Amino acid sequence: MSKAIALLSGGLDSVTLAYHLAAQGYTLHLLSFDYGQRHKQELEYAAKCAAALSAQHDIIDLSAITPLLSGSALTDDIAVPEGHYAAPNMRVTVVPNRNAIMLAVAYAAAVAEGADMVATGVHAGDHPIYPDCRPEFITAFDLMERYATDGYAADGLHLYAPFVNMSKAEIVALGASLFVPYEDTWSCYKGGVAHCGVCGTCVERREAFQLAGVTDPTRYMSE
Repeated sequence: MSKAIALLSGGLDSVTLAYHLAAQGYTLHLLSFDYGQRHKQELEYAAKCAAALSAQHDIIDLSAITPLLSGSALTDDIAVPEGHYAAPNMRVTVVPNRNAIMLAVAYAAAVAEGADMVATGVHAGDHPIYPDCRPEFITAFDLMERYATDGYAADGLHLYAPFVNMSKAEIVALGASLFVPYEDTWSCYKGGVAHCGVCGTCVERREAFQLAGVTDPTRYMSE
């Protein structure tokens, strides 16, 4: 049976990715990361997803590097911006080189375990703000890792980003067809007791359910 190492934040996209891979029959090793993010409760939702899929799950502690990731609203004492996800003020939520760091760890695990792929749930809505979510990054990182793991990785090891050209609404529609329990996912960057409903990720989440015509099970503080 084919094996996939997949990044799992506990958010809507990565949980849908896990269900998508499971539906394709992959044996899953799901990796989550504690990098000092203010919305750390997302890791609890990652654990719920792994348990629901009976998948191997590890939370990697990267909190020691948090002081090196200053300047981001997710890892520093900076207010999380409100408004549309693609607005310029959302740039302050960028964590320097986050996806590259996480994917490098995932590739190391993939080589050690003889996995067939590394998977990430980046999507088209990320492109305006996050450079490490763009198709060019996916292509370049995949090529780099082919050189980095040459002679040691399983034949055909590659980076799989099935949502990279999909909208979040399309991801929600896919997830609904896979019966993803979206009430057990976390998006809000503010990290409160419930989704705030007004930060960029909450606005994007609400919009995605509306556009997909899928009932949004999320409890928002702004309602």
